[in-house]
Amino acid sequence: MILKYPFVTEKAMMTLESQNKLQFLVRKEASKPQIKREIEKFFGHDVTTVKTLMTTKGHKKAIVSFADQKAAEEILSRLGIM
Repeated sequence: MILKYPFVTEKAMMTLESQNKLQFLVRKEASKPQIKREIEKFFGHDVTTVKTLMTTKGHKKAIVSFADQKAAEEILSRLGIM
């Protein structure tokens, strides 16, 4: 399992609303293609880009963009977050 959990903060929610992007904490060993495949497999939406970064606490965070404009909101509602 590459994805740990969605990263939901006030800033992440603003990015969701303005740019249709979700943020996930992922395993440190995960590559961008692996993250893309796992998100497409679990949630059934096409991913356009995956950007990764290391947080100051040493966690790896993936910022994911979707082709469908409503995909990010639908995924969070399915997870019971929004």
